[in-house]
Amino acid sequence: MSKTLVSIALWALGGWLLGAWLGPATGWALFALGLLLMVLVSGLQLSRIARWVCSIDEPPPPSVGPWDEILAPIYRKLKQNRLDLQDRARNFNRALLAAEALPDGALTLAPDKSLLWCNQTAASHLGLDLDRDRGHSILNIVRAPEFARYADQQAWSHPLILHLGRSSQARTLSLHLAPYGVGQFLMVTRDITQIERLENTRKDFVANVSHELRTPLTVLSGFIETLQDMPGNALTDAQRSHYLELMSQQARNMHALVSDLLTLSSLESTPNREGGPVLVTALARTALAQAQALSGGQHAFDVRLDETLRVRGQDTELASAIGNLLTNAVRYTPAGGAITVIWEPTPDGGAAYRVQDTGIGIDPADVPRLTERFFRADRGRSRATGGTGLGLAIAKHVAMRHDAVLDIRSTPGEGSVFSILFPAARMCPPAEPPAAAGSPSTRAA
Repeated sequence: MSKTLVSIALWALGGWLLGAWLGPATGWALFALGLLLMVLVSGLQLSRIARWVCSIDEPPPPSVGPWDEILAPIYRKLKQNRLDLQDRARNFNRALLAAEALPDGALTLAPDKSLLWCNQTAASHLGLDLDRDRGHSILNIVRAPEFARYADQQAWSHPLILHLGRSSQARTLSLHLAPYGVGQFLMVTRDITQIERLENTRKDFVANVSHELRTPLTVLSGFIETLQDMPGNALTDAQRSHYLELMSQQARNMHALVSDLLTLSSLESTPNREGGPVLVTALARTALAQAQALSGGQHAFDVRLDETLRVRGQDTELASAIGNLLTNAVRYTPAGGAITVIWEPTPDGGAAYRVQDTGIGIDPADVPRLTERFFRADRGRSRATGGTGLGLAIAKHVAMRHDAVLDIRSTPGEGSVFSILFPAARMCPPAEPPAAAGSPSTRAA
C-alpha cells in the first residue's frame, strides 16, 4: 500500500511539473490519464490474484506489483500448513495401521459408550461391522449381563473374562475398559480361548496323572503294610511269591507310565530334527516281536512290509509310534483275533504304516478323542493289559514331528485300522532289498 501511495504522489508531482511547463490543462489531462492507467493495471493485477485464489495451492502469480509483498508470506504460510497437515495425516495413518496390526482388539467409545472406531481384531472378536455399528452403544452390541455390570463401573482395575458362544464355536475373551481423552473410553479385547483350554488341559493332566499313579501306589502300600504287620512265618513261599509278583506288576505299571510321560514331554519340548534315512521295516519287526510277546500266542499276525521303503526322520521316535500302534492293537483285540501290519507306498509318492485288527472296534463318538492323554475307549481292558492311556498321544506327536498324519478308521464290533501316512517329501531313495528277501508278505502266529 505504501508503494501505491508513493506511485500516486509521483504521478501527482509529474502532472504538476508538466502543467507548469505545458500549461495547466495539458498537465491535468496527462495526470488523469496516468491515474487511469494505474487503475487499469491494478485491476489486471487484482484479476490475476482472484484467479489464483481459486487455485490457491499453486504459487501466486508473478509481477502483481505491490501485492507481491502480501501474497508471498500468505503462500509460504499456506504451504507450511499443508506440509504440517500432510505430516499429521501420515502420523495418523501410521498410528491407524499400527492399531490394525495389534494382536489384540481395540475399540474407542464415546462418553455415552457408543462405538467410534475398532480395529479388525476387535471386529472379529465381537462380530462387529464398523459401518453398521458405528454410533451404537457397545452395551447393545455385546449383550451379556456381566459385561453391562462391568461397563457401568466408574473404574476398571481388572479385565472381565467373558464367555461367548457355545460348543465348538465357544470363545473366551478378556475385556478391559480404560478412560482416555476427554470423556472417551478405550476397550481392549484379547482372545484367551486357547490359553484357557491349555490351562484346563494342564489341570486335567495333573488330575489324570494323580489318578493313574494312585492305583498302583495304593496296591503297593497295602501289600507293604500287610507284610510289615504279619509275622515272619505267616505266609507260605507261594503266597509271598504271589504278593511280590503283584507288587512287581504295579511297579512296572508305574514305570511304564513315567516312561511314557517323559517320552511325551520330550516330544513336546524338543525342536524337530530332520534326522536321516530310517528303514521302517527293521523298526516294525522289532515292534512285532514285542507285540507277539505281549500277545502270548493269542493272536495271528499277518506282516506285509516293503523292504526298500525309507523315510527321513528320528528312528527312536518312529520306533515308539510304531510300537504303540501294535501294542494298542494287541490290547484291544480278543484272543483268536488277527492283526495285520502293513508298510507300503501310497499313490501320492508317500508311504503308509498301517496296523489293522479284528478287535472290539471304537464308537464313532470316541474316535476324535483317542489321541487325548489318558483317554481309553475301554478302560477296564486297557488297565488289565498294562496300558497307560498315552500311546496314541505319543503316536500322534511323532507323526506331526515327521509331517505325517495319524489316521484312525474303526467300526464297532469289526475292528480298527490305525495308519501313519507319510508325505512324499519325507521319503528317501529306496534301499537295496535284502539278498535273501522272500515274499513281502509273511504270516506268523
